[in-house]
Amino acid sequence: MPAPLNILKQRLSGDEVLHGIWLGLADPYTAEIAATAGFDWLLIDGEHAPNDIPSLSAQLAVIDGRGPAPVIRLPDDDPVKIKQALDIGAQSLLIPMVDSAEQAERIYRATRYAPEGFRGVGSSLARASRFGAIPDYLTTANDQICLILQVESVKGLAALDAILALPGVDGVFIGPADLAADMGHLGHAAHPDVRAAVFDALTRIRASGKAAGVLATEAGFIAECRKAGANFLGVGIDVTILSGALRALAAQMRG
Repeated sequence: MPAPLNILKQRLSGDEVLHGIWLGLADPYTAEIAATAGFDWLLIDGEHAPNDIPSLSAQLAVIDGRGPAPVIRLPDDDPVKIKQALDIGAQSLLIPMVDSAEQAERIYRATRYAPEGFRGVGSSLARASRFGAIPDYLTTANDQICLILQVESVKGLAALDAILALPGVDGVFIGPADLAADMGHLGHAAHPDVRAAVFDALTRIRASGKAAGVLATEAGFIAECRKAGANFLGVGIDVTILSGALRALAAQMRG
C-alpha cells in the first residue's frame, strides 16, 4: 500500500484556482470548524501563530478527511522542523523566507528520503505511515510531497527564475507584507510598487508551470491576483475574521 495521494498537489498541477484561509488561532476546535466551511485548503500557520509540533499535529488530525487539504507553514527552513512536520502527517508544506535557488534546493532535499534527499527515516512511529500500517510508505512518500516556497524579499524576487527552474518545487507563494517591508514600504502592502512586483511575480510563476500563491484578503486585490495568474489563493485569516466580526457586533450594540 502506497502513501496517500496528495490531492492538493494533483489539483495544483492543473488549471484549477484553489482558495483557502490561514489558521492562526492554534486550536483544533476552530480548525475543525474551518474544515466544514468549504475551502479547498487550510493553512496551519507555524510561523506567526503560537503553534508547536503537538498543536500542528492535533489540527492536522481534525482536518484530515473533511474535504480541504491541510498545508503547514513552518517558521523557517530548518530540516529538523521539516522532518517533524512530515512525520506527523503533513504532505504539503509552505516554507517562508526563501531567497535563493541554493536555499530552495536544500529545502527540497530535506523533504525527500534518499537518494533524492536526506529526510530522516522514522516512519514506523509516525502518523505519516499510519504508524507503520502503510508498508510502502518509505518508497512512495517522496512523490506525494507538495513543496511551496514563499518568496517575500527583493533578493528572492531576483532569484525567482532560478527557483522556478528547480523540478522539485511545486509552487511559489509571494508574501506581500514582508515584500513591502523589504521594498521600504513597511505596513503598506498596497503600495503601487509592491502590487506591481506581486503581479509580475505571479505571472512569471504561472508561466513556468508552477502553482502561483498569494495571500490577498481584499476583494479587488484578490481579483487582480487571480488575473495575474494566482491559483493558490489565500483569501482570509481566521484571527482577523473572528476579531473583525466580534468588533463589528460590539460596535453595533453600542450604536
